Amino acid sequence: MPRRRSPIPIRSGRTEFLKINAARRDWRDSYHWVLSLKWPQFAVFLVGSYVLLNVLFAALYFAGGGIAELTPGSFPAAFFFSVETLATVGYGHMYPATPYGHVVVTMEIFVGMIWFAVITGLIFVRFSRPTARILFSECVAIGNHNGRSTLMFRVANLRHTSMVDAHFRLTFSRDEDVVEGERIRRFYDLKVYPERMTRFPAALTIRHTIDEHSALRGETAETLRRCDAFLLASVTSVETVMAASVQSQQDYIHDQIRWGERFVDIYEEMEDGKLQVDYGRIHDTEPVPQRL
Repeated sequence: MPRRRSPIPIRSGRTEFLKINAARRDWRDSYHWVLSLKWPQFAVFLVGSYVLLNVLFAALYFAGGGIAELTPGSFPAAFFFSVETLATVGYGHMYPATPYGHVVVTMEIFVGMIWFAVITGLIFVRFSRPTARILFSECVAIGNHNGRSTLMFRVANLRHTSMVDAHFRLTFSRDEDVVEGERIRRFYDLKVYPERMTRFPAALTIRHTIDEHSALRGETAETLRRCDAFLLASVTSVETVMAASVQSQQDYIHDQIRWGERFVDIYEEMEDGKLQVDYGRIHDTEPVPQRL
């Protein structure tokens, strides 16, 4: 029987998948793995690889010698000579004095040039990679809007420059029974308004009308709970400073839907014609007023 591989955890939003019997990682994925590290992890990787490289060459100097004025039997002295060599500082009081010493120093300088080039590229890519700073509302509201049942969520641009060519999408997913007796997961794209904005400077309420064509028609809090439903909202836009496409997303489970409510108004027109946007109320909702 084939050997069972250990599970590989993959998180997508609030859901965590465990991949089994899958190859963990190819050596060609190392570049992608380093770029996917969080900044604290990346800092540990930098320090760790730097120290490990110097420890490796310090061990070669310590074992084979060949370095003039290197304190005999002192590993710290060999380590700091490696640090000086890797940085091409060359203080001068220690230097290679034998063919072995010259070979090891040459190897370290060559490896050091490659290491610095790779690290410089990684740091540049991490700093230059465009990211979206999009804030999604903490909940979804379902209530009447213009006399029709409407699902609403709010998005806000946290950057102080406008996003352009913004596209908004909303996906609804639930478990459904099929005629063969199986229970499968279905996905439905919900039509939203606005679907696209030429400029996205501040905050918007995105709406989906629950009509006869909507996959949400007839759903209640109980039916959504039974079919383990969730919603996935996403925003794709162009970041004008970097002139690059960025994407952000947020998922909502059925417990995060507020029924019979709507989002509060966060815009106020000032006397000089400017619009004031209250980011402190992005997540606030209120009951939908009943029509008399």
